[in-house]
Amino acid sequence: MDNQDILERIKDLVEEEHGLREGSTQSGGTGSPDILRLQQVEEQLDQCWDLLRQRRAKRDYGENPDEAEVRPVSEVEGYQS
Repeated sequence: MDNQDILERIKDLVEEEHGLREGSTQSGGTGSPDILRLQQVEEQLDQCWDLLRQRRAKRDYGENPDEAEVRPVSEVEGYQS
């Protein structure tokens, strides 16, 4: 997966996230988003952004960006703590 593939995945996930959130505001805000799916999308977005940052850092330091790997959600989400 190259940077362009990751950016396309991010774009798709952002569109899905917006769709889920908009679904909760239609009908006067009485709807509720699919909370579980929204959480999954947010976690996947965090993983994609992390992978993209890893790839860019490896390239900047003369390493092979293809050696970057998707980190577990628990690790990526732990950065916010």
